[in-house]
Amino acid sequence: MLQLAALILISVLATSTISGVLGMAGGMILMAILVLALNVPTAMMVHGAVQASSNGSRAWFLREHIRFSILPPYVIGSLIVLAAFTAITFVADPAVILITIGVFPFLARIVKRLQGLDITKPLTAAASGVVVTAAQLLAGASGPLLDVFYLNSPLNRHEIVACKAVTQTLGHLLKLLYYGWILGTVINHQGQEASVPTWLLLTAIAMAVIGTRIGTRLLSRFSDESFRAVSGTVILLIGAVCIAAGVRELCS
Repeated sequence: MLQLAALILISVLATSTISGVLGMAGGMILMAILVLALNVPTAMMVHGAVQASSNGSRAWFLREHIRFSILPPYVIGSLIVLAAFTAITFVADPAVILITIGVFPFLARIVKRLQGLDITKPLTAAASGVVVTAAQLLAGASGPLLDVFYLNSPLNRHEIVACKAVTQTLGHLLKLLYYGWILGTVINHQGQEASVPTWLLLTAIAMAVIGTRIGTRLLSRFSDESFRAVSGTVILLIGAVCIAAGVRELCS
């Protein structure tokens, strides 16, 4: 248990720092680690608590850069997806989660060919709420897909990271609601272990906030051009690793 706890805490600190700089990617890495170490609903709960704290604190640190007009249509799209998932009670296999996470960055690059995806427009924001929340409930992480909706926006790097933090916080809170319901109504009824120690969860949340603070400070050292270039390269590398891990899990 101590080795698992150390792995989780180190992973949370490192991935929260990465997300603080890039506005994404950290959640993908953390989800890949957790889904290999815990059952899927528990991994989703731990990931949701940590990422809600990480993104929530990042939104607070960058609060003066948030465009709140994006939120109403995004929330509507998110709630529609939550209702649909609750109706079918769906939980993905770990290998499927890894492969799905890995495919997202490459899918995002293909979708880049579409025009008009501007998160500041209400219809685009609503579509983002649907697509991104579905990805979060299915695979736990959705950073690369969320990035697609910022392709043609007029936002600078601070506004992009701040707005992503707000919408990602909402998505992770919805994920907590959904998988908390799954754990209470399905897993516990099957007599399976479905939780991690409270001290570990609270420490992980603290590590997420610390890592986020470090990352947001590092963000100021990037220009808008270097920010976009570095984030694009990093996310593709992570995607390739996740696909490989998922395929290996399927074959094992």
